[in-house]
Amino acid sequence: MIPGSRGLSHAPPRRLPPIVSRPSASEGPATPTVDPHDPPDPTSKTPALDPAPDAPAPESASSPTAPRTLRSRARGLFADTRPLQNLHFKRLWQANIITVIGAQITIITVPAQLWALTGSSLYVGLTGLFGLVPLVVLGLWGGAIADAFDRRKILLVTTLGLILTSGLFAAQALLQVRNVWVILGIFAAQQAFFAVNQPARTALIPSLVPREQLPAANALNMTVGQFGAIAGPLVGGALLPFLGFSLLYLIDTVCLLATLWAVLRLPAPKPEGAIARPGLRSILDGFVYTWKHKILLVSFAVDLIAMVFGMPRALYPQLADQSFGGPAQGGMEFAALSVAMALGALLGGIFSGWLGRVHRVGLAVLIAVGVWGLVVMGFGGATWLAGGRAMPWLAAAVAFMAAGGIADMISMVFRQTMLQGAASDAVRGRLQGVFLVVVAGGPRFADVAHGAAADVLGAPLTVVLGGALVVLGVAACGVLVPQFTRYRVGPGH
Repeated sequence: MIPGSRGLSHAPPRRLPPIVSRPSASEGPATPTVDPHDPPDPTSKTPALDPAPDAPAPESASSPTAPRTLRSRARGLFADTRPLQNLHFKRLWQANIITVIGAQITIITVPAQLWALTGSSLYVGLTGLFGLVPLVVLGLWGGAIADAFDRRKILLVTTLGLILTSGLFAAQALLQVRNVWVILGIFAAQQAFFAVNQPARTALIPSLVPREQLPAANALNMTVGQFGAIAGPLVGGALLPFLGFSLLYLIDTVCLLATLWAVLRLPAPKPEGAIARPGLRSILDGFVYTWKHKILLVSFAVDLIAMVFGMPRALYPQLADQSFGGPAQGGMEFAALSVAMALGALLGGIFSGWLGRVHRVGLAVLIAVGVWGLVVMGFGGATWLAGGRAMPWLAAAVAFMAAGGIADMISMVFRQTMLQGAASDAVRGRLQGVFLVVVAGGPRFADVAHGAAADVLGAPLTVVLGGALVVLGVAACGVLVPQFTRYRVGPGH
């Protein structure tokens, strides 16, 4: 799931000295507040920071106490683009727009080719197994690698590996190899490169943008991801009958060259306090670090609660057929349910300008996940009341899941910000590896749990109860670990 402070006490939030960085005396005093959406002052050599607690804000049109124009208010609703002022981040982000579309094209082309070769859903389903195992195993190891070596070199090697595997996909289709195990083997290799690439890529972001811009940077990246999740399948599905498998794979190969170009121009910082050797011991050290720092532990726990209990995607075919009267082999009802969450997350990313102004990120995570549980309950209620009729309940169900997509995006932005800001650079890669495993594994466990429960309770009741368990679980996290609700991100914290 798709990552604060709750007002349980009026005492100042307790700091976590082992994991929260503090400004040094050499950094000097904070600069006056500026509007985050105004262009930077070319004569200034100081990054924009929040003002010191006692520093008076100037009375100007951009001051929070002065009346704001309608244009300024509207500008504040849209995604905060300050991180794009960093040239290295901007290149990676722009390249990712191209690359993510190509990646999503491959994601739908592989199952389509397997189905065309075998006519068996069993072989198509094996892509889940061949993709999950490398993500789990190498995601953890890849995080340790990111904490030991130059992250730019890691990105360079793994991006070349992704280009190679994408090219192999194109070659086997062009040569008509027609071997299921060759396709699955290439797919597993591609996921292995991705599992090592992703922790290094995400752990690098705090070295590119200021800490107060991390929520905005994460929102920008996740918006691009959701855009690709929608555009890639639409483009790939439309072009597949005309271009065939080999050309679609080749499109992905060419798209990856954009990321290679951006990586080649990155700086090459080595992690602070880098481990000498990435291995099992270093991976276990990462788990121990997470266990000792409860804020990080709870950030993973709430995601697992939200996904395992609340993600109903495995029931979409049954709900589309039985609740909304769609065809058993899929149709518009199934498509609407499948795309609703991604559309909501995309809208949430577009209108994410306010996220950078939230400092109580722990509380924000709990609220977002709690809202996710409530909208899942609403979604289940709509499927229960539909009784085989598409309208108006299908529209209500789609609206609920779109709202869930917004809540999921907000939760992920803030949880990612906590991992990047609260953890020291020496363990940041390993924590990103754990994050990747949780994000990849949680929905798959949800598929199994929801499928088994629906056979006994029925799909609508399973969804409603799952949403209720999310609400109860996130409330328990807030009560049992109150320091999570008090966690803040901002200057001086």
